[in-house]
Amino acid sequence: MQAKRLTSRILRLLAAAWLAGAGAAFAQSAPPGPEAAGEDAVFLVANRGLRDMVYRRTVLIAVPLRDGAHVGVILNRPTDRPLITLFPEHEPSKQVVDPVHFGGPFARGALVALVKAESSPGAGAVPMLRNLYMAFGARTIDGIIEKSPNEARYYVGYVGWRPGELRAELERGLWTVTGVDREAVFRKGRDMEALWDDLTAQSQRLQALLAPEPALR
Repeated sequence: MQAKRLTSRILRLLAAAWLAGAGAAFAQSAPPGPEAAGEDAVFLVANRGLRDMVYRRTVLIAVPLRDGAHVGVILNRPTDRPLITLFPEHEPSKQVVDPVHFGGPFARGALVALVKAESSPGAGAVPMLRNLYMAFGARTIDGIIEKSPNEARYYVGYVGWRPGELRAELERGLWTVTGVDREAVFRKGRDMEALWDDLTAQSQRLQALLAPEPALR
């Protein structure tokens, strides 16, 4: 219970800091490097030993880029902020139902979107899976909000790894890698908050099934 209160407090502070810097207009943000190597997104589930308060008990969706780097967002850190409270001068933002999520510590003054679309929504969009894109371009995100506001989820900031950095974290045992559950990406409310618990329990059950049986004596 104490950890949940602390996490909530951190999210409020991050949202407040971002509001102070972002102003009433969309912050300009460029794509974080070369385009994605393919539709190869995975879930990264934080292992219990990961104590960093930003990433503790998190589930990320991440995809490799062509230069060997990776980019993604934290899925299960919703704030209590509707999008319109971040951009009160942007009338179309009133149409967005879900609250903004904290996506990660990179570019906290920028908005990122995960959007369901049959084709790329525009410049600065990274393909994650078939019909799922991560959008970084401010104009592209603006267009998503105006044309299909609730086919996307919106994040303050994102997570990035330099070439080789994520592999090093995996070797240190910080993350468990799983396939992406498309429905889980857009969970809401308490269902999203329970995502880490659900995937961790699922991973433990799988490990138990795959564990070799003890030898008979």
